[in-house]
Amino acid sequence: MKLYSQNITEGRMKLKKSIWSRLILCYLLAGVITFLLLNTYGLKLLEKRLRDNKINLLYREANLISSEYMENFYQSKISLEALTQQLRSIDTFLGIRVWIVHSDGTIIADSSYTGNAMNLNLNDLNPTFLTEDTIAENTFFHGIFTEPMMSYIHPVSYNYQVRGYIVLHTSQKGITATANSYYFDVINICFLIFLPLLFIIFLYVYYITAIPLKNLRKAAMEYSSGNYNYALVLKGLSEYRDLGAALSYMAGELSKLDDYQKKFVANISHDFRSPLTSIKGYAEAILDGTIPHDMQDKYLNIILFETERLNKLTSSLLELNSFENHGNILDIVSSDINQVIKKTAESFEGSCRNKKITLNLVFSSNETYVDADIGKIQQVLYNLIDNAIKFSHNNSKIKVSTEERGDKVFVSVKDYGVGIPKESIKKIWDRFYKSDTSRGKDKKGTGLGLSITKEIIQTHNENINVISTEGVGTEFIFSLKKSEE
Repeated sequence: MKLYSQNITEGRMKLKKSIWSRLILCYLLAGVITFLLLNTYGLKLLEKRLRDNKINLLYREANLISSEYMENFYQSKISLEALTQQLRSIDTFLGIRVWIVHSDGTIIADSSYTGNAMNLNLNDLNPTFLTEDTIAENTFFHGIFTEPMMSYIHPVSYNYQVRGYIVLHTSQKGITATANSYYFDVINICFLIFLPLLFIIFLYVYYITAIPLKNLRKAAMEYSSGNYNYALVLKGLSEYRDLGAALSYMAGELSKLDDYQKKFVANISHDFRSPLTSIKGYAEAILDGTIPHDMQDKYLNIILFETERLNKLTSSLLELNSFENHGNILDIVSSDINQVIKKTAESFEGSCRNKKITLNLVFSSNETYVDADIGKIQQVLYNLIDNAIKFSHNNSKIKVSTEERGDKVFVSVKDYGVGIPKESIKKIWDRFYKSDTSRGKDKKGTGLGLSITKEIIQTHNENINVISTEGVGTEFIFSLKKSEE
């Protein structure tokens, strides 16, 4: 018992340790995977988002300059100097360098105070640069810029003619630097939110896994100790509830089995004790001379009778055990069930003669072939006919008949005897059960005949039923598979 408790304790510690270690491992792996995903894809996604935002900004500013300034410039409402001052304001506040380019490619206005791009011809630098409304990245313009730039070219039309271009520049390096700055902020925010959230999930998973497992383990310990009435209540995931229901069902079945075993042992003890007591008592009486010599034959016959009863009981128990352990292999052959019934009935001629009982055999055809273990079916017929004779009145009759229906053959054994009480019909298949009508009359009975009969029929994957009315009679009907033509 001490060793058992120690094993239980060790198992509980191992279970707890295993759950904790695996959940912590999953927690760490989730953190590492999250970091790798953010590190691999997060920066790229952030750079793309900043790039798109920058492009949209350049697009809006280009359209603003075109609509508010360039039209007035071409209409000579503002001078080139005034236009340049407006562009410098944009440069100062937005960090966007602006060029106004003539249709021939010459830069006529520059928002930078350095003015190092003035009067340069972009067609000379890159003949294809001014051909469309586009974005150019990583541009240096032959040393005008000292760092890579993102440039947006926007054609300006006036009177349905392209009069020039607006070219806007922003630092490409600034996008990367901003992305890197934001990236670390994003990572910090993600981990500040994600890790606590992951830890909450970690605790939740532990709650819905470890606690139900703990309750299941407790229930298993209670059931293993014989406390089948322990109430197991599980909440949470349906899988655990189903497992708990299955375990409770198993406990119920074990409780039934335990009750059955106790009843079985009690019945065995009772049925063995009576004949053994008789055998022991009469044997001792013969040995010590209590029984006179001329009376010894009588009591030796009693001893022989009780010995035969014990032998029959033992054989029946062994046969039932073979069925339970599925160790009984049927020898299925095709045989004429009519001939089997005739041969079995012949063995009861003496019993029928003694009670003046007429045994009628009624067959649906001359030959009726079935697929069955004939030896086992003979045993079924013997038990049923023996019971019918046992519980029939003198000068009565017993009818054994066959009937073919579809692919089945139905065999009936019907008597007109004492019948079975209504409250006993469901119990007649139970082991060791004897109805009150048989008590005191069936000295050789074991109460196992009908149990064996039912086991044999069920092993054939067939059914057996009983119809009985007390004081009228009883009919047993079982089915067999009809042999194929």
